[in-house]
Amino acid sequence: MVSATFIVAIVDHLPGLAGRGTLVFLALGLAAAPACINWDFIARRTGEINALILAAVLQVVGILLPLAGGLLAAIAGALLFGGTFIGMVSLVLTMAGRYYPTRPAKMMGKMTISYGAAQIIAPAITGWLAMRFGSYDAGLWLAAGVMVVGTFLLVMLKAVDKRDTALAAALK
Repeated sequence: MVSATFIVAIVDHLPGLAGRGTLVFLALGLAAAPACINWDFIARRTGEINALILAAVLQVVGILLPLAGGLLAAIAGALLFGGTFIGMVSLVLTMAGRYYPTRPAKMMGKMTISYGAAQIIAPAITGWLAMRFGSYDAGLWLAAGVMVVGTFLLVMLKAVDKRDTALAAALK
């Protein structure tokens, strides 16, 4: 959520882009609007975990693109971030229903609390880093790093899911 929270300030502080942050935020919002539907279609074709891994990788790129400088990089980053973050939430909530069919609301509640806590903590840390270092670069790198760890965990989940599917098929 660092990108969504600070994108206007990040872009406005980039050389030659003062006043362009709102345009980039608009791009982020336009990309977010159809994201749930888009990622549902992708998940139907690739599987939920594969779709989440793809979305996470694209999100890392989207988080880091503004660091490349220039309006096009900032807009591309906003499109990638906007097009992934809500879609990922939707995919994860759908997976909660599949993995916890008897009590999906309990898992969805836990995930919502975790997501909400991250929405508060990450911008606070990023704001502190921006004040400390004079730019949002460290916050963006931190957010991207957390996403890389999450992507690795998704790859591990895919391996576990594949193993469990193979075991279930062998027991039949």
